[in-house]
Amino acid sequence: MSQILLEKSLGQLACDIPGATRIFHSFNLDFCCGGQKTLREAALGKQLDPTLIAEALGKLQDSGASAQDWRQLPEAELIAHILSRYHDRHRQQLPELIRLARRVEQVHGARSSCPNGLANHLQDMQQELEGHMLKEEQILFPMLQQGVGERAAPPIRVLRLEHDQHGEALDILLTLTNNITPPADACNTWRALYRGLLEFRDDLMQHIHLENNVLFIKALDSVH
Repeated sequence: MSQILLEKSLGQLACDIPGATRIFHSFNLDFCCGGQKTLREAALGKQLDPTLIAEALGKLQDSGASAQDWRQLPEAELIAHILSRYHDRHRQQLPELIRLARRVEQVHGARSSCPNGLANHLQDMQQELEGHMLKEEQILFPMLQQGVGERAAPPIRVLRLEHDQHGEALDILLTLTNNITPPADACNTWRALYRGLLEFRDDLMQHIHLENNVLFIKALDSVH
């Protein structure tokens, strides 16, 4: 079984196995922007043992856990879920994360462990993400809801490229924050900031995964 899993893409495994994304997070594997890579390729690219990860996924699969299979939802319902669960949520998350990051940098900026530059980086991410979400809300989603999927390929290409840029921005965020790990003596504000960053990272990766590996594939398949 684990041999079969090794040749499946991360995106497909994230769709097929409930809880797989938790395992990918623990090994720092990118299942959203890098979702087209096979498990074997992705693991070897990070100098990880692919068999070990496949075995963990196999155990998860055998446990019979169930979760929503987003591929079975009609496009309109999937879009409604993305809008309420991710677009609205990111708009709530980022202003508060920027505020907390500014406070941490003002108070602890002299410490080597302080994530100096994080507030500005989050502000850049907020601007990029807002522009991206507006393209989806004003161009792509109405197009899909009107059933004109044959015109969706060019905007989807642009949005996939922007997803890759969001992935690169997340990598910078991880570098600035020591993989979102606060120092042992971090104050409550610092800890609250990093808890929020973990949630934001997980949400953004799941958001991109649902679009790249489910919604965009459904849209393009409906054309053929």
